[in-house]
Amino acid sequence: MNDEQKAGTYVFQNEVKRAGDGALKLSVRSQCAKEDNLCSERAEIWEKTPLRVPYNEPVWFGFAMKLADPVPQNDHRYLMAQWKREVGPEAEGDFSPFLALRLDRGKMFFSVETNYVEGGPRPINDVAGHCPEGSTPVWFRPETNQMRALAASGSDWSTEDGATFPSCTDKISVVQHNPLPKASTDWIDFAVFSHPDPNGDGRIEIFANSVWVATVKGHIGHGDAGLGKNQYFKFGPYRAGSSDTWTVYYDDFRRSPDCIDVLKDAKACSIVE
Repeated sequence: MNDEQKAGTYVFQNEVKRAGDGALKLSVRSQCAKEDNLCSERAEIWEKTPLRVPYNEPVWFGFAMKLADPVPQNDHRYLMAQWKREVGPEAEGDFSPFLALRLDRGKMFFSVETNYVEGGPRPINDVAGHCPEGSTPVWFRPETNQMRALAASGSDWSTEDGATFPSCTDKISVVQHNPLPKASTDWIDFAVFSHPDPNGDGRIEIFANSVWVATVKGHIGHGDAGLGKNQYFKFGPYRAGSSDTWTVYYDDFRRSPDCIDVLKDAKACSIVE
């Protein structure tokens, strides 16, 4: 256990539950020094290494999540679920998740990460987050050879929120079919199809409470030297250091190559075949 993980607690409990006898309560407490902007706090559950899926294979993941009250409203780095590629000992750099469920200013959103590809159209009227058809709001990070795109957001997403993604890329396409549920203390059941490909043939499908939220295609994930052969999923609260305790509940994790095993809705599965 590293220093970041020492901030976390993990409890199987039955007071807060969605279905069945209980749910997993994951919390992070304050541990970072105020002056340490690089410090993080996490309480995460990872897939076991022998059970992970090859990076180039498509797979469905599902889980239910409930944010504890109060839902954080500050401008801060919060993550509740991450999909990543394994990192080998010879890889150089700090690789962000190729898909992540995030929270900032009390608003939930998904981001997609891939290797940096220069260029793209200008935002409409130079307004961040407003991109021409066929392109996607993105945050270019050439210093890390990465770029992060907005994959899905809720109806409460604003122009101010869009400033997080100031540029546009045509290397990632996003079709948002329905808004992401607003961040609240309600249970939300997610189903996600993951098929990363940093060369342009990647695809992600996002469902929330059996509602089709978004389709993402194009450059998804990292292809750097030294990265591992598998993808993996981890869930649990992860944040930059903060002074309070943050709790998230999780239930009903499942994984399968078949949509029906995860989404459990034949009609919904039929629209993404």
